Amino acid sequence: MNALLSAFFDSPDAMIMLTGALVGIAASLLGTFLALRGASMLSDAISHSIVFGIIVVWMLTGQASGPVQIIGAALTGLLTVFLTELLTATRRVKADAAIGLVFPALFSIGVLLINLFARDVHIDEHTVLLGEIGFVWLDTYEIGGYLVPQAVVWMGVMALVNLAFVTVLFKELKLATFDAALARALGFAPALLSYGLLALLSGTAVAAFDSVGAILFIAFVIVPPSAAYLLTDRLSVMLVIGVAVSIVSAIAGYWLAVWFNVSIGGMMAVMTGVCFTLALAFGPRYGMLAQWARQRARLGENAARTLAVHLFNHEDDPQASEENVTAALREHLHWSAAKSRDVLARSLAEGLVTRAGERLILTDKGRQAARDVLEPWARGDRAIKA
Repeated sequence: MNALLSAFFDSPDAMIMLTGALVGIAASLLGTFLALRGASMLSDAISHSIVFGIIVVWMLTGQASGPVQIIGAALTGLLTVFLTELLTATRRVKADAAIGLVFPALFSIGVLLINLFARDVHIDEHTVLLGEIGFVWLDTYEIGGYLVPQAVVWMGVMALVNLAFVTVLFKELKLATFDAALARALGFAPALLSYGLLALLSGTAVAAFDSVGAILFIAFVIVPPSAAYLLTDRLSVMLVIGVAVSIVSAIAGYWLAVWFNVSIGGMMAVMTGVCFTLALAFGPRYGMLAQWARQRARLGENAARTLAVHLFNHEDDPQASEENVTAALREHLHWSAAKSRDVLARSLAEGLVTRAGERLILTDKGRQAARDVLEPWARGDRAIKA
C-alpha cells in the first residue's frame, strides 16, 4: 500500500490530473449556485480582482501563498462584491456595469503594485491568469512520509471546505437561490450566505491561481454547472454532474494536451467546452436534438388534428365520399404526397382515423379531437357576435 501511494504521489501525470480535478470539483460546487442565480460572471470579476488582494497581503506579510493569501483573497472578493453592490445601490449604474467598473479597477491597481513593489518576487499577472499546471508536482510538502504537491494540498483543502459548506447549508443555499424573499422571511440571511459563497469562491481562486490560473478556474466555475443545468432539473444531481464533468475534463484534457503537445490548462478548458457542447446537443430535455424531436412531434400532432378537423367538417356532406379520401388531402390541405402519407399513418396509428377502401372515417377518438380544436373557436365566435 505504501509503495502504491509513493508511486501515485511521485507520478507527475497523476498529480497534474489530480490538481485539475480538485480545482474543478471545488469550483463547480460553488459555480452551480452562481449559475442558478445568473451571476456566473462574478467569478471572472473576483478572479481578476484577487490580484489586488494577493499583492497587498504579500506587502503586509511577505507571504506569496498559503492560508494568509487565501484569507486575503477572500476579503478581496468580498470587497469586490461590496463595491459592486454599493455602485448598484446608487441606481445610477446597473449591476453588470458596476462589475465592469470595479474589477478592472482593482485588477489594474494590483498590477501597478506588482510592478512597483514586487518586480523580483514570483508574483506576476501572467502567473495569476494562466498558471502552469504542468509544474505542480515540483513544489511539495512532506506529509506522512510522502511528498505531496502543494497545489494538491491546498486545492484538496478548498474542495473539502466547499463540499462541507454546500452539504451543511444545502437547504439554506437552495432556498436562498430560488426564493431569496422567502429565505429572508424565514430568517436564513440570504445576503450572508451569498457573501460566504463568494468568500469561498475567492479563496478557491487564489488557491488555484498558482497551478491552473484564473482563466481555467473561471472555466471550471461556469462551464461544468452550465452543462449540468442542461441535463437535469434537480439541484443535487446538478452538483454531482458538475463535479463529474470537471473530473472528466481534467483527465481527458491532460492526455489530449500531451498527445497534441499543447497547453494542459488550455486543453482542460477546451474539454469543459466539449462537455457543454455534448450536453447542449444531446441533453434529454433541453438538448437541441431533444427540442427538435419535440418540435417535430408537435408538428405531427398538429397535422393529425388538422386532418381530423377536415374529416369532421365533411363527414356529413353529400360529397363526403369524394372529400374524405387520401387523394383530396393534397388538394384541400395543400400537403405533398409524402406528408399526406406520413400524417395518415400517424392518425391510423393513434386511432384517430380508420380506412374503408379509399374512404377515411373518423373514430370516436378522432371526432373528439376535432371537437377539442373547434369548440374554442366556436366559443370565441359566439362571444364576438354577442
